[in-house]
Amino acid sequence: MFEPLTWALVALSLAAMVFAIVLAARDKRINWTLLAILGVIEVGLLVQLVIGIVQLTGTDRDVSGPFFVGYLIGGLIVLPLGALWALAESSRWGAGALAFACLVIPVVEQRLHVIWTT
Repeated sequence: MFEPLTWALVALSLAAMVFAIVLAARDKRINWTLLAILGVIEVGLLVQLVIGIVQLTGTDRDVSGPFFVGYLIGGLIVLPLGALWALAESSRWGAGALAFACLVIPVVEQRLHVIWTT
């Protein structure tokens, strides 16, 4: 795996999570700035998907391919679903749901790291 991209995705998703928590605490809906950050994370996850699949096909490590690709795809799905939920929910809980979705990304990244290195 490409470690700098992984750490950048973790840092951005944690920053987005904090931003969403602040919005939820202030009883505000999510805004375009947060959606732009999510877009950057999503592009990074798409790049990671491509790099991960290319590295998976070229490695002779004993990596569980279905789990690895599943986590790569799962990471791509979580943020758009969280954003849709946040946009549909007009209360602070929309931003709270998005904060939770942002927290899922570091967990997915950690699992990808464990699958790749063991």
